[in-house]
Amino acid sequence: MIETRTAGQTVFAGKLLSVSVDQVRREDGREAQREVVHHPGAVAILPVHADGSVTLVRQFRYAAGRHLLEVPAGTREPGEAPEVTAVRELQEETGFRATTVEFTQRFYISPGWCDEQLYIYRASGLTAGEMAQEDDEAIEIVQVPAADLQAHIARGDIADAKTIVAVLHHLATLPPA
Repeated sequence: MIETRTAGQTVFAGKLLSVSVDQVRREDGREAQREVVHHPGAVAILPVHADGSVTLVRQFRYAAGRHLLEVPAGTREPGEAPEVTAVRELQEETGFRATTVEFTQRFYISPGWCDEQLYIYRASGLTAGEMAQEDDEAIEIVQVPAADLQAHIARGDIADAKTIVAVLHHLATLPPA
């Protein structure tokens, strides 16, 4: 059932996101209220080495209250193509440059309350270089053998949705051993 916005207001506008409270009309004529977090979108990139291992980053995530093992990722700049964000974030967070960057999928992180779409890429043909972390980042690089990835998910070492999606998609598309 489609819903059409009839009114609304922004109740919070921050540096990264905003929140609106909207009135909507459903196709059946009933009205409802929706709270929506608006986000410019983000990109994650899974660096895959020639030996099949992947590079992840470990960093403290304040909202989660713990360190998480994640794919390199970041928010899209206004008007920036997702592939450009992927290449930028790969270099900033890991120092790697890639000869091949391929789009694998796009999904909504939680469409019941947020409009953020996350694009996932896979990078290969990696060459090491200098990281360019932002001032508020403290990133540790972790190289993980492909055979260990599912165990990291099962133990909860990998606990964020974008990384779980990127890793499981990657593993599902590997040729049979």
